[in-house]
Amino acid sequence: MIEMLNVYKKYPNGITAANGLSVRIEQGEFVYVVGPSGAGKSTFIKMIYREERASKGTIKVGDFDLITMRDKQVPYLRRHVGVVFQDYKLLPRLTVYENIAYAMEVVEKNPRMIKKRVLEVLDLVGLKHKVRMFPTELSGGEQQRISIARAIVNMPRVLIADEPTGNLDPDTSWEIMNILDEINRQGTTIVMATHNSQIVNVMKHRVLAVENGRIVRDELGGDYGYEG
Repeated sequence: MIEMLNVYKKYPNGITAANGLSVRIEQGEFVYVVGPSGAGKSTFIKMIYREERASKGTIKVGDFDLITMRDKQVPYLRRHVGVVFQDYKLLPRLTVYENIAYAMEVVEKNPRMIKKRVLEVLDLVGLKHKVRMFPTELSGGEQQRISIARAIVNMPRVLIADEPTGNLDPDTSWEIMNILDEINRQGTTIVMATHNSQIVNVMKHRVLAVENGRIVRDELGGDYGYEG
């Protein structure tokens, strides 16, 4: 499903954020990406949905070749790859329903299908009763749940989660993780960058540890492995 081979990413300022990355992630896996700040986790994550373009190497997500892909093809990739951000990125002037529906409208789904699917994902994240509210009327945890609902509304095969619990209190973080776990059980591949050692150590999944742009540990059911 996701394959990287000898991937390098060098930024114009001279920083090398990916230094020969090679990894394969199969359909249906749940993978944590861990490591110290500045290790290259965000670059690793962003290259999967082509927010960042690799300098050289091979990256494939399903049938998409992200190295040779033209920019105009990126929206088609993102129909298959959902993204959840630390800071939610909801549209403040749209209601909960409209925020989620927008993701389907841009790919021209029919209105009847949109209504049915939006209510389905709101039910999954437990916020069907907040359908008419605006983002500013929600707690941080609720906003993140709406962000997840929006990311999965088009039924992507891959869900990228970049520090999804970073701005949340511990109880809310566990609620978010339970939702992600359920999405994974339904067959969606999840790749999650995180600094939350407790979550990684309790909810066991595959762990990729990144340091200096390299994968230094690839462990099934591994621990977080960093202090502090």
